Amino acid sequence: MLKNEKVQYWIEISDYDLETARAMLKTGRLLYVGFMCHQAVEKILKACIVHLKNAIPPLSHNLSLLARRSGIQESFSENQKDFIDLLEPLNVEARYPSDRDRLLTSLTSEKCKDILKNTEALIQWIKEKL
Repeated sequence: MLKNEKVQYWIEISDYDLETARAMLKTGRLLYVGFMCHQAVEKILKACIVHLKNAIPPLSHNLSLLARRSGIQESFSENQKDFIDLLEPLNVEARYPSDRDRLLTSLTSEKCKDILKNTEALIQWIKEKL
């Protein structure tokens, strides 16, 4: 697979995950809004690693690590860094029942709308760097 095909692959699955987050918000499955937003950002960061570093992305879900490896983290605003920190636990905590219950109590429809809006903005910003 050529470099451009690899980048396009990561972008397409990021877009798919973002659309899934939108669907989860519409159906009220709030736990999965954050999870899918995390997944979408993870995959667009992996596109960055391929495109900007010409490297194979690590097998990691750690958004901070992926942002550092891509080199794009240096360009993040403080708000973007804070947003990555907010998204980070939504991947792991959504998977385990003890964390899931605690996380569900903290999620509201408004909070999930905000997470989705910020995810869309971050992904658009990153795509402009590609």
